[in-house]
Amino acid sequence: MNKPLRIAAIAAACAVASATVYGAGVAGAGQSTANSTHEPYNIGLLTRDIDTYYGTTQDADGVYQASPDSPYAKDLARIDADAKRYIDQVARKAQHDKHGKKPAVVFDIDDTLLLSLDYEKKNNYGYDSATWAAYVDKADRPEVFGSPELVRYAAKKGVTVFYNSGLSEAQRTAAVTNLKKVGADVNLDAEHMFLKDTANPPAYLSHCATPGAWKCTTVQFKSATRKHIEDLGYDIVANFGDQYSDLEGGYADRTYKLPNPTYFVD
Repeated sequence: MNKPLRIAAIAAACAVASATVYGAGVAGAGQSTANSTHEPYNIGLLTRDIDTYYGTTQDADGVYQASPDSPYAKDLARIDADAKRYIDQVARKAQHDKHGKKPAVVFDIDDTLLLSLDYEKKNNYGYDSATWAAYVDKADRPEVFGSPELVRYAAKKGVTVFYNSGLSEAQRTAAVTNLKKVGADVNLDAEHMFLKDTANPPAYLSHCATPGAWKCTTVQFKSATRKHIEDLGYDIVANFGDQYSDLEGGYADRTYKLPNPTYFVD
């Protein structure tokens, strides 16, 4: 996962809270509003709000976990329920349209299927490539509530599942192992799981990547991958991701933005 804009997460995560809790001219304890009409949301309060949203607790092994009764879990449940209703409609339509493209869904992986809350908390919502790689390689992240079940649900309904992730090709084995652990054991082969291969990028990324020279933005990489999937004869009926950059660029009939207030990837 490439997360170059961790600082931007502070603004992105609580833009609404910033507007409603700290409007212009409202001072916090011990603070003056003089010449401070654009003061950002206080980072200490922000991290507290993130913990409240996730219902963050540490388990017996010291791992930070989200609560299944948290606002985060409830938001995910609403998204999943809507997605299942939509997948049902798509599956019924596909049964009667034998000559159309095959329906497919596309899932991001990080914080769409596998939750990295423990890494975020222990790294103060920062990012370091070496510690992130070690964390991914442990292949022990918990599920994003409901998402692995949604993967299985789509497959059961005859909708083909693909994965479109910024994880590197070197992290493929860990990603597959972890997805199996959380129950997203569907189509975990190279034909259905597209990862970032900077050394040997596929031909459909030639507009922004050549061997050893990767210049693709997240939107370019992910949208071109979705176009490639559609060129294979599929109609991507739904695209799931926790970042807007997972979803922008077209080549999906419907998009589902999963909540993630801990970082922002453009």
